[in-house]
Amino acid sequence: MSSHSPQAGAATMNPAQMEAVLHLHSPCLVLAGAGSGKTRVITQKIARLLQPGEGADLAPSQIAAITFTNKAAAEMRERAKALIGAKAAGKLLICTFHSLGVRLLREDGTALGLKPQFSILDSDDVTSILRDAGGTTDAKQARSWQWTISLWKNMGLNSSQVAPHITTDDELVAAKVMKLYEERLSAYQAVDFDDLISLPLKLLAEHEHVRQKWQRQLRHVLVDEYQDTNATQYELLKLLVGSEGIFTAVGDDDQSIYGWRGATLDNLKRLPQDFPTLKVIPLEQNYRSTSAILRAANNVIQLNPKLFPKTLWSDLGEGEPIKLMECDNEEHEAERAVSHFQVLHAQLLAANQADPSRADWSNFAILYRANHQARPFEQALRKANIPYKVSGGQSFFDKAEIKDLCAWLRLLLNNDDDPAFLRAVTTPKRGIGHQTLGTLGEFAGQWKVSLFEALFAESLAAALSARALGSLHEFGRYVNDLEYRARQTYGSEDAKALLLEWLKDIGYEQHLYDNEENEKIAAARWTNVLDFIDWVAKRCGGEIENDGGMSVETEKKSVIEVAQLISLITSLAERNADQNVVTLSTLHASKGLEWPHVVLAGVNEGSLPFSREEGDILPQQIEEERRLMYVGITRARLTLGVSALKRRKKGREYVQAIPSRFIAEMKLSEGGGGVPGESPRDKLRRLREEMAAKAKTSAQTLNQQP
Repeated sequence: MSSHSPQAGAATMNPAQMEAVLHLHSPCLVLAGAGSGKTRVITQKIARLLQPGEGADLAPSQIAAITFTNKAAAEMRERAKALIGAKAAGKLLICTFHSLGVRLLREDGTALGLKPQFSILDSDDVTSILRDAGGTTDAKQARSWQWTISLWKNMGLNSSQVAPHITTDDELVAAKVMKLYEERLSAYQAVDFDDLISLPLKLLAEHEHVRQKWQRQLRHVLVDEYQDTNATQYELLKLLVGSEGIFTAVGDDDQSIYGWRGATLDNLKRLPQDFPTLKVIPLEQNYRSTSAILRAANNVIQLNPKLFPKTLWSDLGEGEPIKLMECDNEEHEAERAVSHFQVLHAQLLAANQADPSRADWSNFAILYRANHQARPFEQALRKANIPYKVSGGQSFFDKAEIKDLCAWLRLLLNNDDDPAFLRAVTTPKRGIGHQTLGTLGEFAGQWKVSLFEALFAESLAAALSARALGSLHEFGRYVNDLEYRARQTYGSEDAKALLLEWLKDIGYEQHLYDNEENEKIAAARWTNVLDFIDWVAKRCGGEIENDGGMSVETEKKSVIEVAQLISLITSLAERNADQNVVTLSTLHASKGLEWPHVVLAGVNEGSLPFSREEGDILPQQIEEERRLMYVGITRARLTLGVSALKRRKKGREYVQAIPSRFIAEMKLSEGGGGVPGESPRDKLRRLREEMAAKAKTSAQTLNQQP
């Protein structure tokens, strides 16, 4: 049997997993509870679909597996590679919904008037265009429009269809801005993130030949995290598979926590109605958590109305009781969580001397409802000299000002990078308006050239005023000159001089102050810019370093060579999964992850469940918050601590805090959990004393040996 044979993996599957893998010839909904091995089921099913005779005998290119994050897609691709071999796995379409949308639009978007090289705008690009379209310098206002427009797009609506959904004056303004925004995107030959779902949906719905092509091409579609789909994604899936379509949806109604961004459980309700032959298979055996943890999770989630009933169980043993920690305030909570981890860490080190990796800090996580709750934990971890990372925290290279400068450098490297061109030409503003760029975009689309190449075309003069053309030529000449100088400039000292001169030429510092209402924020952003300049200059080398007593000069590189490294370094900067650090994360960002030891923090009314004012929460919001609590509980494998505050900060005052209703719903007393015993600090002191005594005994024994 080959090393890629699926039989070996299939032999160890439980009956429900096996049933899901073998169901090949009609629509299938796999209700995969937390930790029930859903990724394994998906990859094993892909292998079965490829098998001649026994399976569906499909070619790899006829199968699509759709996930929600690039990370999940990468993990699935690796697992598929191990199971069916690199060659076959390379032909599978494993991607996110948005990546699939890009593929459909690149191949067939001409039917909608899009050129294959259309630009994809990031969130900052969108905010900038909305500010321009709405005639405001207020970034907060533009982001509010962005949020509203995004929700409408996720409902499958364009600006001409939103009128029945407008309920406030703000939404009325947002609808007018949306119309102008759509015109600009069309002129720029650009799309935003939401368009990557709504435009492919329009493409398949309105162009039958395109729809039939993709239905013939993709014979089996598998969708992971199905409960997170929104209305538009569901309609896209329906058009991809057709009325007789064969697909596998894998999801869990108990883990639907993204209602605020358009995800809807209606998609689970609609499946049996739209596909009457649907087979529903629940996966209830959990391979992650102990029985004590699962019992608490089941107790909480059973209070929600059920679409499809299921109860998680585990054969991993009872495990440690869940620890309930009552804390005086936020600082005390952080101290207790850190002391709790120090005790566990010391116990694990003592018990696993043959395998100290079990005590690695990467085995520990603190989860909370909102980002602002991280701060006291960061302070307590720093005080205890414990390394940590804030998951989902903004990377240096994600900051708008750094992205601005990287767009300029990208344009120097590749003049055909249209999104980089659009960002550079409008940041800072230089009197080149959206109408000029729209005309340039149409011209570039007509002649199938990049925006940068188009601005030097002789025939462009017929389409633009002399003033607009002059501004474009001035920008183009400046980019060419900067590119030439960047290629000729070597070493950190000269590089820094060039880069600072560039910032002065384009007036970037003034741009930051003009576009930021708060001077302190503008100053902080300018400091980030100077840090970036230092960072780039340093990498140009030529500095004297001391190496073993000898002074050596580091190798000199040009600014353009370092610019080529930036994309690589930024991707490496985000690869922190292997770091030996405690994770601090919001509950939303923790979904799909797991740790041996978890503390759920701030489990209080108003925080989890979240509400702006006590008592203003709707039943469906309580249900979603309860699912969020369930997700939090099921992230833990071996130990779980749940902490609640007695008092919380409100402004400068402390007010009484009420433990969350979810703590009572866990029924910890029934499972022997939550019994307060020795304080973590006393326990840690006792453990350290015991370890010191052991070390002393060992040393005495060694000294007594001849």
